[in-house]
Amino acid sequence: MAFSVSILFFGVVWLALLALAVYLVVLLIRALRKYLRSGEVRQENRTAVESLAKALKGHRERCRMTQEFVAESIGVSRQAVSKWETGVSLR
Repeated sequence: MAFSVSILFFGVVWLALLALAVYLVVLLIRALRKYLRSGEVRQENRTAVESLAKALKGHRERCRMTQEFVAESIGVSRQAVSKWETGVSLR
């Protein structure tokens, strides 16, 4: 009797693990499909980041300010301003 109960227990555990694995595969497939369909949105975001970076740099140069001056004025590092202008940290 105890032998059949332990076999039943392991069978239930195995079935639960199999169900969990199937569920994780379904979630992975859904995430991949969503990612593949979001290409247009990613391109729009990339374009927005590039235009924002160009606008920041263009405005700073028109006002004849250095990155260091802008950084000190707003309380950040010069490297931060540089990253904003290249679009590195805006993503």
